[in-house]
Amino acid sequence: MPKMKTSSGAKKRFTLTGTGKIKRKHAFKSHILTKKSTKRKRNLGYFSTVDKPDLNNVKHLLAMK
Repeated sequence: MPKMKTSSGAKKRFTLTGTGKIKRKHAFKSHILTKKSTKRKRNLGYFSTVDKPDLNNVKHLLAMK
Protein backbone atom coordinates (compact mmCIF):
# COMPACT_ATOMS: atom_id res chain seq x y z
CA MET A 1 0.00 0.00 0.00
CA PRO A 2 1.41 3.46 -0.86
CA LYS A 3 2.27 6.07 1.73
CA MET A 4 -0.42 8.53 2.84
CA LYS A 5 0.02 11.98 1.38
CA THR A 6 -0.17 15.06 3.56
CA SER A 7 -2.78 17.59 2.46
CA SER A 8 -0.80 20.53 1.07
CA GLY A 9 -3.36 23.01 2.41
CA ALA A 10 -3.14 21.53 5.90
CA LYS A 11 0.65 21.58 6.05
CA LYS A 12 0.53 25.35 5.40
CA ARG A 13 -2.06 25.96 8.13
CA PHE A 14 -1.00 23.75 11.04
CA THR A 15 2.25 23.30 12.97
CA LEU A 16 3.26 20.78 15.60
CA THR A 17 4.42 21.82 19.06
CA GLY A 18 7.19 20.09 20.97
CA THR A 19 4.67 18.24 23.14
CA GLY A 20 2.76 16.91 20.12
CA LYS A 21 -0.15 19.34 20.12
CA ILE A 22 -1.25 20.98 16.87
CA LYS A 23 -1.20 24.77 16.61
CA ARG A 24 -3.56 26.79 14.42
CA LYS A 25 -4.20 30.43 13.61
CA HIS A 26 -7.48 32.23 14.27
CA ALA A 27 -9.89 33.13 11.48
CA PHE A 28 -11.39 36.61 10.82
CA LYS A 29 -8.10 38.53 10.95
CA SER A 30 -7.53 39.21 7.24
CA HIS A 31 -9.86 42.06 6.24
CA ILE A 32 -12.73 44.32 7.44
CA LEU A 33 -10.71 45.15 10.53
CA THR A 34 -12.08 48.67 11.10
CA LYS A 35 -15.23 47.50 12.88
CA LYS A 36 -13.39 45.04 15.12
CA SER A 37 -12.07 46.23 18.46
CA THR A 38 -8.35 46.44 19.16
CA LYS A 39 -8.63 43.80 21.87
CA ARG A 40 -10.42 41.41 19.53
CA LYS A 41 -7.84 41.89 16.76
CA ARG A 42 -4.97 41.41 19.21
CA ASN A 43 -6.43 38.16 20.53
CA LEU A 44 -7.01 36.86 16.99
CA GLY A 45 -3.31 37.33 16.28
CA TYR A 46 -2.19 34.70 18.76
CA PHE A 47 -1.92 31.00 17.96
CA SER A 48 -4.30 28.50 19.50
CA THR A 49 -4.40 24.71 19.73
CA VAL A 50 -6.77 22.54 17.71
CA ASP A 51 -9.77 21.52 19.80
CA LYS A 52 -10.43 17.88 20.66
CA PRO A 53 -13.45 17.31 18.32
CA ASP A 54 -11.40 18.49 15.31
CA LEU A 55 -8.17 16.72 16.24
CA ASN A 56 -8.85 13.45 14.39
CA ASN A 57 -9.75 15.26 11.16
CA VAL A 58 -6.63 17.44 11.28
CA LYS A 59 -4.39 14.45 12.06
CA HIS A 60 -5.87 12.63 9.07
CA LEU A 61 -5.12 15.61 6.82
CA LEU A 62 -1.54 15.71 8.12
CA ALA A 63 -1.18 11.94 7.57
CA MET A 64 -0.45 11.40 11.25
CA LYS A 65 -3.18 8.81 11.75
